[in-house]
Amino acid sequence: MVLEEFFNSSKVIDLSFFNFQNAITAAYFADSDYKVIRTNQNFKQFFPALGNLQGVYFPEILEALDVEKKHIDEFIETIEKNGRVLIPRLEIIQGDDKKVFSLLSTKTESTDFSFLRGVQGQFVDRTQEDKLRQEKDHLVEEQLKNQNIIKQKSERLEEISKRLASYLSPQVYDSIFQSNGVISKKHQRKNLTVFFSDIVSFTELSDTLEPEVLAALINNYLSEMTNIAIECGGTIDKFIGDAVMVFFGDPQSNGERHDALACVEMAAKMQNRIAELQTYWKTLGIRNGMQVRMGISTGYCTVGDFGSQQRLDYTAFGSPVNLAARLETLAPAGSIIMSEATQELVGEQVGSEVYKAITPKGFSAPVNTFILTNHNLKLKVREAAQFKKQGSRVSIDIFDTSDIRAAIAELKEIELEFERLIEEE
Repeated sequence: MVLEEFFNSSKVIDLSFFNFQNAITAAYFADSDYKVIRTNQNFKQFFPALGNLQGVYFPEILEALDVEKKHIDEFIETIEKNGRVLIPRLEIIQGDDKKVFSLLSTKTESTDFSFLRGVQGQFVDRTQEDKLRQEKDHLVEEQLKNQNIIKQKSERLEEISKRLASYLSPQVYDSIFQSNGVISKKHQRKNLTVFFSDIVSFTELSDTLEPEVLAALINNYLSEMTNIAIECGGTIDKFIGDAVMVFFGDPQSNGERHDALACVEMAAKMQNRIAELQTYWKTLGIRNGMQVRMGISTGYCTVGDFGSQQRLDYTAFGSPVNLAARLETLAPAGSIIMSEATQELVGEQVGSEVYKAITPKGFSAPVNTFILTNHNLKLKVREAAQFKKQGSRVSIDIFDTSDIRAAIAELKEIELEFERLIEEE
């Protein structure tokens, strides 16, 4: 006896399909040949243009909905192979609206009722979910874009900051970029020790040199002097051609005596380094070498930001600044001249002699001056790094220590050149 003979097939199908009648999805039931037997009310509401679907081949319904052929093929192949299929995203356009659905389908089996053997499935409307996902993706994309912009701007600011550091004395740079936001007075009266130097007969020398040689010479000289000034704690005020102005006592001070001593130590160290560089400078074509004169003065100056709204300089003004400049012009080549005020602060620790009393331009009374007699002071600042290596065949002496990486790169180029010459031989 066959059980299904005692039941009305239509009623059984209606009963088995009952749960889909009130579902929020568009449900269907098709026979084993994929011909539609039942659809629920939502199917008609989802796809009103399809009309009566009784007996229609389900893949043709997908075609009528303009589902892409690859998805239709996927539906048939997958359900035949696995007995079930899930297509997570189908874009279906109805009129002016584009909606997104998921299609889930599975083969049904029944040992008692052959007419329940077929395919049942449902379309799940994911349009709102898809919109939310797209909005989320857009927000994520915008966030990543903003993060990239922030990163680029941060890198640009870092690059500008590094470049700006080369234009400012380290002390001034730190006071700008490491400030806690509290800005003190822009101008102050402070007891400073001021240093000036310039190269003897540099104007005549520069007229005889090629631009490249002159640039190499002056950059090497200023780099070496800058290294020493920074190591000794000086604030580099400015370069005026070959002239250098440095002062001690602002923005940081260790006391007027220590500031004055550090300035004299710096000057002595500069003269020693200049003597060491003579051999190197001769390789650049400076046959007679170079000599530098220096002047140092101590006294109260006005120090701070001076200039216009468009451009400011952090510098010092006052008679000690003028006096240091005058002493430098009056100093013999290769010597260091100090004012009496500076001598009173450092005289017990450095060797010096009375030079002469002078009345500099702009001063109403004579000024006693002193000449430093010992340039080989026991310096308190760290010695500048010097890179020397004596081999059995090669002697290396790198004088410009401001860019050791460039020197290493140059040595590698020399190595490659030698290797090329060996190959040619």
